[in-house]
Amino acid sequence: MKKTLLAVSLLFALALTAGAQSNPLLLNAAGATFPYPIYSKWFDVYHTQKSGVQINYQSIGSGGGIRQLVAGTVDFGASDGPMSDEQLAQAKFKILHFPTVLGADVPTYNIPGVSGELNFTQKALAGIYLGTITKWNDPEIAKTNPGVSLPNSDIVVVHRSDGSGTTYIWTDFLSKASDDWKNKVGKGTSVNWPVGLGGKGNEGVAGLVKQTPGSIGYVELIYAIQNNMPYGKVQNAAGKFVKADLAGVTAAASGAAKEMPEDFRVSITNAPGATAYPVSSFTWLLIPAQIQDAAKRDAIKGFLKWMLKEGQDYNEGLSYAKLPKPVVEKELKAISQIQ
Repeated sequence: MKKTLLAVSLLFALALTAGAQSNPLLLNAAGATFPYPIYSKWFDVYHTQKSGVQINYQSIGSGGGIRQLVAGTVDFGASDGPMSDEQLAQAKFKILHFPTVLGADVPTYNIPGVSGELNFTQKALAGIYLGTITKWNDPEIAKTNPGVSLPNSDIVVVHRSDGSGTTYIWTDFLSKASDDWKNKVGKGTSVNWPVGLGGKGNEGVAGLVKQTPGSIGYVELIYAIQNNMPYGKVQNAAGKFVKADLAGVTAAASGAAKEMPEDFRVSITNAPGATAYPVSSFTWLLIPAQIQDAAKRDAIKGFLKWMLKEGQDYNEGLSYAKLPKPVVEKELKAISQIQ
């Protein structure tokens, strides 16, 4: 009789385990396309290691992620631009920012007959997106690209059509690079573009640039690499032309890491330093400070701890820079704010 009861107990326990594995706790999230390649990798690896937790992420843009989080239709959001004071005030609950990786926006282009690496001054990029520089052989572009046969053809500007943290990073940089841009357009996840065609997501902008001769667009570094698209060097605050890479992004973050604000909302575009890549940024997960569902709360906190430790080892393989150690240490302490 005891053996029978033991066997039944074991079968019941196995059934419960199998049920937990076949019906994992589902967390829904949405937001930025900028970090989607690394988030996709993380969520897949984490589910493999922690089969009881599955994270469903919709890559819909930072603006969409913020809206869904505020509306309460997702468990957490993601954005490449920190939420503004106004956006935080509009939410009916406290939202915490957790930096996840460092990445870069790059200017990618499709110029027939030009396959090399172009140099872009800050003035040139601002002028192109303002619509005041309209030809590829404009003197502002030609002067920093000696020996390159630039065509006398129209520049087709491509930008994001959706609310986008990638746009926030790009326009944040342009606002620092150009007073005209700052005063006429400004920065944001969505802006009133003076010129250009809109593409949805980093994928949409990359696709439009690839199929449109004479075009230029901005995408997250990994999208240019994965699509084998040329991208140029950008003049930084020290006047140097720097091509986006992990070292340049890390250099841009070095100053901010030492003076990171308590809420982690910080801009590192156009950072000082000869080696700093100027269109760099942290990207953030947006987490409610109060989570009523204890199982979801523990699962989110568990993932954040994993992301800040083991997860960082996957960054560089997908062209994202690791978070500086002082930032990681500060975030690990901040996880306790999630109640």
